[in-house]
Amino acid sequence: MPTKGREVRLVKRPAGEPTPADFSLVETEVPDPGPGQVLVRNDWFSVDPYMRGRMNDVKSYVPPFALDAPMDGAAVGTVVASNAPEVPEGTVVRHGLGWREYAVLEASQADAVDTSVAPAQAYLGALGMTGLTAYAGLTEIAPVREGDVVFVSGAAGAVGSVAARIAKHHGASRVIGSAGGPEKARRLTEEFGYDAAVDYKAGRLEEDLKEAAPKGIDVYFDNVGGDHLRAALSQLRVGGRVAMCGAISQYNATEPVPGPDNLVLAIGKRLTLRGFIVTDHMNLGREYAGLAARWLSEGTLPHEETVVEGIDNAVDAFIGMLKGANTGKMLIRLASD
Repeated sequence: MPTKGREVRLVKRPAGEPTPADFSLVETEVPDPGPGQVLVRNDWFSVDPYMRGRMNDVKSYVPPFALDAPMDGAAVGTVVASNAPEVPEGTVVRHGLGWREYAVLEASQADAVDTSVAPAQAYLGALGMTGLTAYAGLTEIAPVREGDVVFVSGAAGAVGSVAARIAKHHGASRVIGSAGGPEKARRLTEEFGYDAAVDYKAGRLEEDLKEAAPKGIDVYFDNVGGDHLRAALSQLRVGGRVAMCGAISQYNATEPVPGPDNLVLAIGKRLTLRGFIVTDHMNLGREYAGLAARWLSEGTLPHEETVVEGIDNAVDAFIGMLKGANTGKMLIRLASD
């Protein structure tokens, strides 16, 4: 049985872009599981853009991280000690106590995953909350209809890399993605199912989106905000829908960020702009899991991962993810499969 484990703590609230000095890596005692509890050796955990908001001491849809305490987030791992018969040792589970090597949790918080369907880490990405985020956004928030033209920003990220497959499944005639750099743009069309790609780092975002969708777009899935939302508003057709999932371009801002200066277009075009949080749509989980498992078995659902080895490198991976260093899901691997 392990007696020591390491965990990442937030020790200072970042002002603007986080730095390694805002975090500490601490070795702690690993307690035995109590009645109804299990001890999990984390094999993988996720670093995600929403975690940047939790580093600010402000009221939001999820509580802020406490200072000098372990951070948390999605993880998958192996039960190494169990005081709960329903979750025996050796079970691979998904749970919410990432950013640490070992976690003690209630058995009810451990969601067993089937690694015969997909690798364990896929349950943090394409088969997990990021896949479900794309599904909820494109089916309930800004529903894709037969023949629609869809635009996705952050298309090479964890959510965006699966969005084209979901949009096509629901009848989209054309899906356009935006990503940073020619290599990511290439992969959008060659590997992730996009019909066209816009490299926003080329500095021609609005012009290139217009060229990719000369007759306009019907749905915009927004992971970025800022200039991407402005470009989408310009190209949306009458009755267009926007799923506002994230605004990563603003997460490190230290001053209020002005909204798009063409927001008035939403009136004449009768647009619907709707923000959402995936946890409000967990009722779709079973439906999506069935579809995603089938697509994975068919080889038609991308599950791209950027893997960083070891908890020692987790903070650098998180900071890099905020700068676009990842393609697909950014994951920390703590143990070999």
